[in-house]
Amino acid sequence: MTAPDPGRVLRRALVAWGWGHLPIGQAAVGRALLVAEAVALLLVTWLTYGLADSSAYLVPFLAGIGFLVAWGAQAIHAYRAAQAAQPARPPTPERSPATAIGWLCLPLLVWGTGFWLIGAHAATPAAALDRFVSAWTSDQLESADWPANVLAAAEDAADRLGSGPDRFRDVRFRIVRERDGRALAVGEAIHYERRPTRLFAIFPGSELVPVADERLLSLELAARPVALPGGGDIGAVRWELVADDD
Repeated sequence: MTAPDPGRVLRRALVAWGWGHLPIGQAAVGRALLVAEAVALLLVTWLTYGLADSSAYLVPFLAGIGFLVAWGAQAIHAYRAAQAAQPARPPTPERSPATAIGWLCLPLLVWGTGFWLIGAHAATPAAALDRFVSAWTSDQLESADWPANVLAAAEDAADRLGSGPDRFRDVRFRIVRERDGRALAVGEAIHYERRPTRLFAIFPGSELVPVADERLLSLELAARPVALPGGGDIGAVRWELVADDD
């Protein structure tokens, strides 16, 4: 029986775990890898759904990276096994089949960047506050996403800022207190003052310093425990804006 072409084996292995092991006589390994791929994919999906926007966001992210590393590792193993089965190793072609492994950079890039579109949105008080501020300043606050009294206070604060296109320009949000799973954030209307300063205590200069004029919003945030789908508490929390503190 003719030994399978290593390049073809590698390409098969990059399509699905274990598929490259089938033509080299490692059917049991191939079937086990196909099952492992399905289980690993379900595990990454489960962790992502339950923890992506929580304080444990690194767990699904690293699980996804591990999935891609395992994908590449099994493909390389199948390729080397196919090479070892060759009666005589031919000279390396100008375009080596091993370069096909570079295609794994595409899912790695998609996962490494796309994950952050959904990940860590409520991992910290600052992340939850940033999501609220982004929605507020773009007039996209949805009643289903935020407490009713927060929406009312935000609308009142927006009215006090006027209706110009730059009305949110001189507004600053900051977290002034955080302890015991609770946090307090405030939004303030500010102006800037130029104050004298010295570089290295020698050279005179100046700097712009924000100065608060009026408190517009006081927002209370709370850390809610997060359980994985189907149960299982790993100590992760998801920060949520729970009320207007005024």
